[in-house]
Amino acid sequence: MKTTVFLGAAAVSALIAGAGFAAEGDTLAQVKARGELLCGVNPGLVGFASPDANGNWSGFDISFCKAVAAAVLGDASKVKYIPLTGQTRFTGLASGEVDLLARNSTWTFSRDTDLKLDFIGVNYYDGQGFMVPKSLGVSSAKELDGATICIQTGTTTELNLADYFKANNMTYQPVNIDSNSEGEQQYLAGACDAYTTDASGLAATRAAFANPGDHVILPEIISKEPLGPAVRHGDSNWADIARWTLYALIAAEEYGVTSANIEELAKSSQNPEVQRLLGTTDDLGKMIGLDKDWAKRAIAASGNYGEIFAATIGEQTPIGLARGLNAQWTQGGLMYAMPFR
Repeated sequence: MKTTVFLGAAAVSALIAGAGFAAEGDTLAQVKARGELLCGVNPGLVGFASPDANGNWSGFDISFCKAVAAAVLGDASKVKYIPLTGQTRFTGLASGEVDLLARNSTWTFSRDTDLKLDFIGVNYYDGQGFMVPKSLGVSSAKELDGATICIQTGTTTELNLADYFKANNMTYQPVNIDSNSEGEQQYLAGACDAYTTDASGLAATRAAFANPGDHVILPEIISKEPLGPAVRHGDSNWADIARWTLYALIAAEEYGVTSANIEELAKSSQNPEVQRLLGTTDDLGKMIGLDKDWAKRAIAASGNYGEIFAATIGEQTPIGLARGLNAQWTQGGLMYAMPFR
């Protein structure tokens, strides 16, 4: 989702400035002393982050939280998941309520600079789309002239929507909502003709419907939405840990390292990159305050990037997302890990 916090950039910047320890402290030391990673996540988006009836969290973003916890604390279960709405996610990170934000958030100029977030990479390349009831008989977003559209208020989704309709000389009536769950309720109740948000979010929302086949995601993608985890400005080492944990998952898929063969490859691989990644040679972990097996544990927690994608949001799941742009660079996609050397 692409929500700009209601307090506004100036207010969030002021909060960050007053956060003191959170903005400039040693997050790694705080996490180790606490013995638990505080991870800000979506309150409930099937496939990305959602709790079951027993309060056990799972999903694409949850797997990244587990990987970081495994790398830093040696135990993927040492995570406390903090549900943050679109309106509270950035203030939650700025204030120190969470150590890491893993909540399908778009990397933008203002968030990176004015809100003083550090996006540590892109873990899902997305774009804004539209969902409509099949009964509406619409096959293109350009047929939505005069439609009522459910949209989260205070979001960049609003600006994208306004720009798209203006560029195509169309009009629309917004139906303002505060969360994805409210949007789902309003849309199903017929309060709007269409629902707009990230295409991945639409797929996840539709998968939770009683009759997903009654709804169509239109083909138009009207924006670039690079989604990724974020940390606060002011702690470069913590940003490095989060960034290289993501790269470890991506690199592992590229080099064929899986949760099933990781122990074997740690002993037998002759690939110098794999040896460095898994701590067999060199000691890259020392450079970021971790031990030599940090990446090995991160990968073993939920698998490599491809394993995580397939298990949580891939084509064989109810979400049904194809890899597309999120395929490895060697397979025509944009997923590309920086070298481990």
